[in-house]
Amino acid sequence: MEVPSEPKPTHYLDFTCVTLEDLSPSTSSHTLPPVVTAFFAPANSGVPQLRFQQSESVGDVFCFGLCDSQLVNLGPLETLVVVEEAGNSDAKKNISFSKAFKLGFRTPEQRRAFDIEFEQWKHGVPHSQNGLSAGPMENGSIIYSTSKFDNKIEASSAKMYFHYYGQLLHQQNMLQDYVRTGTYYSAVIENCIDFQDRVVVDVGAGSGILSLFAAQAGAKHVYAVEASEMADYASRLVAGNPSLGDRITVIKGKVEEVELPEKADILISEPMGTLLVNERMLETYVIARERFLVPNGKMFPSLGRIHVAPFSDEYLFVEIANKALFWQQQNFYGVDLTPLYGSAFQGYFSQPVVDAFDPRLLVSPPSFHTLDFISIKEEELYEIDIPLSFTASVGTRVHGLACWFDVLFNGSSVQRWLTTAPGSPTTHWYQMRCVLSQPIYVMAGQEITGRLHMVAHSSQSYTIYLTMSAKMWGAGADQGGILQTSTGKLELKEPYYRLSQPLTYIPPQDQQLHQQFISTQDGNVTNISLQQPQNLGNLMNR
Repeated sequence: MEVPSEPKPTHYLDFTCVTLEDLSPSTSSHTLPPVVTAFFAPANSGVPQLRFQQSESVGDVFCFGLCDSQLVNLGPLETLVVVEEAGNSDAKKNISFSKAFKLGFRTPEQRRAFDIEFEQWKHGVPHSQNGLSAGPMENGSIIYSTSKFDNKIEASSAKMYFHYYGQLLHQQNMLQDYVRTGTYYSAVIENCIDFQDRVVVDVGAGSGILSLFAAQAGAKHVYAVEASEMADYASRLVAGNPSLGDRITVIKGKVEEVELPEKADILISEPMGTLLVNERMLETYVIARERFLVPNGKMFPSLGRIHVAPFSDEYLFVEIANKALFWQQQNFYGVDLTPLYGSAFQGYFSQPVVDAFDPRLLVSPPSFHTLDFISIKEEELYEIDIPLSFTASVGTRVHGLACWFDVLFNGSSVQRWLTTAPGSPTTHWYQMRCVLSQPIYVMAGQEITGRLHMVAHSSQSYTIYLTMSAKMWGAGADQGGILQTSTGKLELKEPYYRLSQPLTYIPPQDQQLHQQFISTQDGNVTNISLQQPQNLGNLMNR
């Protein structure tokens, strides 16, 4: 992995002031410099390599090939590089082993740029396609290939995604969401001044319904871009409406790849998924803005907000906890299932709950986090960090965090919101709740703090890391510390779809199910508080 000293090429993107730490045991006496410049370049054999040089001089270059390497994200400023190597110290067979190196970066943007560059080089994206010139580039620049979508999204996930949206029954489900479809129609028609004689791009057009709305509002021309097989259906729908269709061109392809003959005055799209960001189509919407929209052009919608609030729902908590009781059977056809109970219990709590709930279950007024589609950068959607701060309005047991979203159509004539809030007419997005396996107790007036951290992954969704804490309450609170803290890790791509309508509201003081006895499948009566893993039992018995 050590190579002779040679000048660093000046025509490749480099990353300066990167800290380097070898985490693998090694018998080598070679000491790595703590601060290096990292860059990617091909070896003489053409194999892509990650190379390191001492920042203060040319020095010796430390490098390894990317083909058998992978990245593990350790945080906003740190990345772990794991290198698989082959050896033949065994006389009979080859032995493979791994080395690990931790890289530290100056800024989150530099780390993300490094991650993107790593994946492009590893998967053989020709360097000329990255748009690099023969001269030096600014450190930390983010370079994209012409197949950026393919570089960041797993092929299997993309295949299923486009297959799903290529079916008419799923398009019908969205069209029959009259809150969704009606709000889009009103936002467009009421703001026809924005569409009249304008060029429009429909991002992820689906059936083409939004393109037809734009044409009804007087658009000069609409380019409907759709990557799935639904593009063929959209073409047929447009052709079947000739009075509008002669101003609509359906283009089958990814927004990241297609070329349009002219810039757009306005973008329209329905890029929202569960909790606004699921499916990662917001990134495609932002890419369309950068590629197709004229300066100061309009976006429908132009802004989104993620709303959050703590909630109390004893029914829901017990329902989820009970799912794992199956794994408490000690004689399931002669097999003891209990070794898997703890994992099953945590697995059920890793699923966000998607349903419609009564807003009276909220323990405090909600707060919100804004995503401005006009100005946000695509990379800012890779990690979304939402600080939590609430004041409990009642004394109760907090079971987690309730979430929903809304988007704004900021038209010149009328501003219209599309909301998925509890208590509002239900949409196909419903609301979402992150349920903690360890509820926390609060008193009225007590402060609830925490963090909702969402990290995007290549399966077109997010991993959710939730932390909620209840601080000291009452006299001496300023000198006190945290009383309770509960955390959860949830997968946004794997929700638990629970109900289509909210249950009858039960006041928190009447939600006493955790004190009731529950019969298991074998007829034995057990108390739910005794069936939790040890850490939950400790919290419940405080």
